[in-house]
Amino acid sequence: MAERSFPFVPKRSKELLPGDLWSIPLSDGRFACGRVLGHLEPSTPGASVSFVGGLLDWVGDAPPDGNSVAGARVREAATAHVATIAEGGGAVTGHCDVDPDGSGDPTPSGGWGIAFVRLRAERLFVKGDPPPPHELRDVSSPLTDDMLRSFRAHRATVQFSSLLSDGDLARLAEWLVQQPHVSLRAYGSYDHSITDLEFLRHFPRLRRFSADALYGSLTSIGGVRHLPTDLEELGLGATKVKADLGVLQRFSALKRLFVEGPVKGIDALASLTCLEELTLRSITLPDLSPLLPLHRLRALDLKLGGTRDLSLLPQIGELEYLELWMVRGLCDIAAVGQLRSLRYLFLESLRQVAELPDLSGCRELRRVHLQTMKGLTSLEPLMTAPALQELVVFDAGHLQPEHFACLRSHPTLRAVTLGLGSRKKTSEVEALLGLPHAGGKVPWRTV
Repeated sequence: MAERSFPFVPKRSKELLPGDLWSIPLSDGRFACGRVLGHLEPSTPGASVSFVGGLLDWVGDAPPDGNSVAGARVREAATAHVATIAEGGGAVTGHCDVDPDGSGDPTPSGGWGIAFVRLRAERLFVKGDPPPPHELRDVSSPLTDDMLRSFRAHRATVQFSSLLSDGDLARLAEWLVQQPHVSLRAYGSYDHSITDLEFLRHFPRLRRFSADALYGSLTSIGGVRHLPTDLEELGLGATKVKADLGVLQRFSALKRLFVEGPVKGIDALASLTCLEELTLRSITLPDLSPLLPLHRLRALDLKLGGTRDLSLLPQIGELEYLELWMVRGLCDIAAVGQLRSLRYLFLESLRQVAELPDLSGCRELRRVHLQTMKGLTSLEPLMTAPALQELVVFDAGHLQPEHFACLRSHPTLRAVTLGLGSRKKTSEVEALLGLPHAGGKVPWRTV
């Protein structure tokens, strides 16, 4: 390798040496530091542009160098793309020798997205490392004490992709009794060990459970009968044969439900009168009559499937959030305009929807998200939403700046996020409206 000078931004992993330090600019003007820990085996896919990196337990007023970070430990390590270094304005700024065998560094865990290290450093050193809103942890047999350590987050999920032994299932069940904020998830079954849900006999006091992404092995959901009648949250992914939803009628206290088709016995949903959130994926309903008894429903997601008749929508619960995503054949969404309690509307990939409804009846509507809505040629109906504050329009290359001109006079609109397929066009509309970004998709309860 030729003699190097700092700073530099690498394009290939061969430009890096173990011990190289890169700067991570923080929002408060300080810098965090990443360190190159090693290279991947040449035969590893992506090895030419990837490396093993670590985030140091260090923050400083100037970019890091070998002297300033001396003695700082690596907090966490993973594989990373070389673009991670330049993300956010970083560069390789120095070098600090590491242990020849790396014995002092943590074992790399998975892979980092390009922006992960910067966001993680921001959370640690600027925001004071607050508990995350949600944590996810994989467990497997044999269970270890580390797998059953406490969570910092207010909500968390433990999950397994291979069926645990009976002894470990019993141990996990007892631990979950003491962790009422933790959900259990079964997924994957890549070894085809999860073919039904009979293992739930070990969990008679579980409050939150989901089984999804089990397309190749799950044949029945009958095992949910072992769960308690006061179950609060349930997620059921697709099965190899039609699942009978009749088994759900006993869960009269259920608040959140996700169901993916194919299913039968859809009328069983009518008995779940405590439901607050419902997602139906790949399920086609002739109309929405099975949902009429759900007087407490606040959020409804219809994903895929072919439900075309939404006329009963205004009679269902007190909807604050509505998501319609890739619903085949849906063209008439006029009923949305009658949702008096609606606060957040999310529409995506509804190819046959040619116009938005009159939204004057949606007096609480604060946020609208339109994504890949290729049939829409007018945004004028948004002017009828009396309280609209935030608008997101993504994947809308068919729209031109003149389509957004009407929004300049909206009295309450205060933030807009755009993705118009062209940086020039997006910038032109942003300048036209002169509003800050509204961000991407956000939790509906925060709107």
